[in-house]
Amino acid sequence: MTARVRPSRPRESEEPVRQENLRTLNLELVFRHILAAARPISRTELASVTGLTRPTITRIAEELLAGKLITETGLSHNGRAGRPRVGLTLSEKGPAGLGLDIRADGLAACVVDLTGTVRHLAFTPTTYSGLSAPDVLAQLAHMARAAIDATAAEDLTVLTATLAVPGPVQAGIVQSAPELGWRDVDAQALLRDAIEPLDLPISVDNEANLAALGELYASDNTLHSFVYVSGGLGIGAGIVLDGQLMRGARGWSGELGHVTVYPDGNACPCGSRGCLQTYASLSAVLGDEPAPAGTTPDAAATGRAEAGHPATIAALDAAGTALGIALADMLNILDIDTVLLGGSFSLLASWLTANARAEIDRRVLTAAWAPITLRPALLGPDAAVIGAALTSIDQIRRHPATWLARRPNHVTTA
Repeated sequence: MTARVRPSRPRESEEPVRQENLRTLNLELVFRHILAAARPISRTELASVTGLTRPTITRIAEELLAGKLITETGLSHNGRAGRPRVGLTLSEKGPAGLGLDIRADGLAACVVDLTGTVRHLAFTPTTYSGLSAPDVLAQLAHMARAAIDATAAEDLTVLTATLAVPGPVQAGIVQSAPELGWRDVDAQALLRDAIEPLDLPISVDNEANLAALGELYASDNTLHSFVYVSGGLGIGAGIVLDGQLMRGARGWSGELGHVTVYPDGNACPCGSRGCLQTYASLSAVLGDEPAPAGTTPDAAATGRAEAGHPATIAALDAAGTALGIALADMLNILDIDTVLLGGSFSLLASWLTANARAEIDRRVLTAAWAPITLRPALLGPDAAVIGAALTSIDQIRRHPATWLARRPNHVTTA
């Protein structure tokens, strides 16, 4: 019996090309070419590469200029003889994205402009003992308002915010963040309430996913497939394959902290045993000597390691070994050749890398003829907050027509 092959179904987003759709497609086509250009590009060049008429290019350029998505850069040459032309490039003023992050050592806020440049980065050391979810998010809301005020003076308008959290997220709700004591916390709603009266769209995502996107955006276009491992309040992984973030069927992929490294090992709060979390998290590294009052776990662990504290060095050796075992399983399955250590791991990489690499080299089948790169993340502990801000900017870049249609005249904190 021959099985019937069903024809492919159209994507839900596919629509008939109506006049209004055509205008949007043309606008996005022009904007993509401006975005991808290595230098300011003229209207004449845009007409040539897009096949659109000069009047259409002029109309679109004026719309993008009015929306502050692009700017004119004066006269530019295209390498040919003749009169220089006015160039168009991304605007450093106008729309911006806000990133917010709940880190092991504190809270962070970041604003990135349309060019991808960090225009504001603030960090407040924080210990979470005794703080409820509304308390934490109220502090972040205060930092958000300060960031918006600071960048408004530079003629930037924050259009959207993205919050990075250490746990799986669904529809703005943090399903579980044991280190914060959160379970089923509607972080999106709480932050929206705390940040009023600003009318600011807010999204929430896992911090490892956002950090991986931050590293992808910040790379030199040679980094296409990698695992970003975030150590801190928990241990998560952001997995990027061929330039695309793998989120899983429900968006919960990358829970590396609950990969079993020793089946009969330490009990884990998740209910299992031998999870990586119980050997390589900051609480595991600090052991029976938690961070002193007023000191963040990051600072305590790094300070003790630098001082050669025997128990801390032994705990870091064990953490590196456990991390290498967990990563080897992931690398064997995914066939990825690069691992970036981020979050707290980027600060402790000097003590983790040797043992982790030894386990990877021993356990990854292809390591003998295709070595695995294991290194600290480029953006360090700031990867998630920068990635969160860049995620907001990426939405504007992908759908400029949507933002032009809804753009506010200004955002204030009055």
